[in-house]
Amino acid sequence: MITEIYTETRVTKGEARGERVSSPSPAPQADGRSWNLSQLEVPAFLMCPPLSYSTLEPNNVWMVDLSDEQRQVDSNRAFRQFQALYQFLSSRAFVQLLPVPGDCALQDLVFTANLGIVLEHQEAKDTVIVSNFRSEPRVGETEVGVKFFQSMGYKTYVPEAKFEGEAELKHLRDNIYVGGYGMRSDIETFERMESQFGMKVIKVRETDPYLYHLDCTVFPLTHEKTVVCTELFSRAEVTELEKYTEIIDVSRDEALPGLCNSVRLGNLLLNGSHIHELAKGSEAYRLEVAKNRKLEDIAAENGFELALFNLSEYQKGGAALSCMIMHLNRVSYKHRLL
Repeated sequence: MITEIYTETRVTKGEARGERVSSPSPAPQADGRSWNLSQLEVPAFLMCPPLSYSTLEPNNVWMVDLSDEQRQVDSNRAFRQFQALYQFLSSRAFVQLLPVPGDCALQDLVFTANLGIVLEHQEAKDTVIVSNFRSEPRVGETEVGVKFFQSMGYKTYVPEAKFEGEAELKHLRDNIYVGGYGMRSDIETFERMESQFGMKVIKVRETDPYLYHLDCTVFPLTHEKTVVCTELFSRAEVTELEKYTEIIDVSRDEALPGLCNSVRLGNLLLNGSHIHELAKGSEAYRLEVAKNRKLEDIAAENGFELALFNLSEYQKGGAALSCMIMHLNRVSYKHRLL
């Protein structure tokens, strides 16, 4: 089941798994409702500076494929790349930074898209499902997430079954979501969410070890259109998706370098690309060129502009741009471009 965790004075790892903790309620607005950042009328996101980022403990196939030397992070360069993305995003949206606890050894805390999800279909937007990680190096992030979101005035829930945040659960429109299970998240989590929070989750099984979170294969472009790598899902799953959204199909070769790992910001599509660091003629270069061209086509056909960021230091951790950004709201999706 999914158990509410009330705002706390202190949360232990055991309490972050479902034990009740007493605490004060969030500060109310003038109309008596509680207030939080998700209620802003401008796009709002959560990012985390890479103070604890490292690749010491490989926890995905991308990292395993690299040698220790190839995986070594250049911390100064990682900060510069983070700063470039953060400054661009914060110039057009509100970006809250997640505090990094002192002496933090959580190597993946910078990837906030896995920390949880703010439920978009609830009017108050005050509910956060905080992740229950399957990846061992990330288990401690649950406690950090619970403390942070409670301090910011949210109700927090931690599922008993495994779940790894909005990287696994994408909002389409209204109370309709698509959820990925089978590798890092459990289908039971989505079934419980449906019964407890009045939402519909289209459940799709993930099987590709290189595309192990849903944000690698599904990207909601608008409330009407969704970019999907359909070849990785069953015909029945795709048919169910088509009941709720128009699908823009992309191939596995286009998804592999991170096409679906995009973030929408108004009329902009943000994506990562380190094409200038790749050897021309290499397979990696070919895939990156094809991915960027497909993104350009999708952007042009739907009234978007494309913004690319070099995040090569984070690729050493098996991550892409969408991994570094958690939505606190989805205001951008309220605006029609065409």
